Amino acid sequence: MEDFSHALIFIALAGPVFFALMFWERNWLIRHGRSEAYQLNESLANICTGLIYKVVDSLLIIFVASMIYMAVREVGFQWQPDNALLSFLLLMVLVDFSFYWVHRFMHKVRYGWTGHWVHHSSPRFNFSTALRQTPVVSFNGIITLAMLPAAIIGFELKYAIIALELNLFYQFFVHTEVVRRMPNWFEAILNTPSHHRVHHGSNPKQIDRNFAGVLIIWDRLFGTFIDEKDAGPIKYGVDFRPANTLNPFKLVLAEFISMWRDVFHYRDIRILWKHPSWVEEHYGRES
Repeated sequence: MEDFSHALIFIALAGPVFFALMFWERNWLIRHGRSEAYQLNESLANICTGLIYKVVDSLLIIFVASMIYMAVREVGFQWQPDNALLSFLLLMVLVDFSFYWVHRFMHKVRYGWTGHWVHHSSPRFNFSTALRQTPVVSFNGIITLAMLPAAIIGFELKYAIIALELNLFYQFFVHTEVVRRMPNWFEAILNTPSHHRVHHGSNPKQIDRNFAGVLIIWDRLFGTFIDEKDAGPIKYGVDFRPANTLNPFKLVLAEFISMWRDVFHYRDIRILWKHPSWVEEHYGRES
């Protein structure tokens, strides 16, 4: 349990930062005539889904993911670096690289989408949207999958958790319309609100783009990058199976239940590994 103390302290400190920034952003938007950018009931639902996600995620890490991580680490390379700072920087890059591919998987495969749909289901884009998460991403094994490369190399579990939490912490700050563009060098290397607004768009040019966690260079290298100025008008939300509730307990499980309902309804196991929109495209919109 002590391996998790640093990560838990970090999470406790991050909460007040998130709430302070949401309060500031909402007031800024109201002053600039954008009061519709925040909707109280939806923001509360976002916060609640975030809390549900974190509670379940923490329990699964402690009792399941940690055991898998340690078992994989035992049969891995067990690398023991001499330079602690350089080692942690390399770990941060590795976790970010892993996150890019896991994030891309979540968008390309229905099974993965069950742990990510809720995050994209809001028609608004603000700091509270960053908290709109689901514990499905934890119990379907996606987050564990993202940590396994670090385990194979031999990084200690507690540092892998801290690296992942720092990665997710950074991502909170890209969920805003207040910041339009960062300096060119920043936009070239790092994920920014401009890049992430595109990622949350549901128009054709925006779908399955800009998967970055911290470093946008992965999208540039692997052909999934598009600049906001080239992406067209951004429409937030999802076209397929949009959210029809603000009940946080229903929200976090909606797509997971929907996936299995489709599998049994159509008697088609391929739905699990097809693109999230495949059911509607293959069988028609009636799903």
